[in-house]
Amino acid sequence: MHYKFSLHAKEQLINRRIDKNLAETVLDNPDRILKRDECLSIFQKSIKEGNRTYLYRVFVNTCKDSKLIITIYKTSKLKKYEN
Repeated sequence: MHYKFSLHAKEQLINRRIDKNLAETVLDNPDRILKRDECLSIFQKSIKEGNRTYLYRVFVNTCKDSKLIITIYKTSKLKKYEN
């Protein structure tokens, strides 16, 4: 699937020190996809870094022709997003 990064998402990759390839990995092979509404999906993937596991969350507007990545972040609060 083809994705396009919004300006905000590009800024967040830099500010949060997330590699663009890692974002693409989450999109290509998510552990889970949550549908927030008709156009908003959240792609999630747990990734081990050293001795810690982080949950990466990528928010995508799926109503655009080129799926638009709105933002991305990682969190260590895995249990918060289990449901």
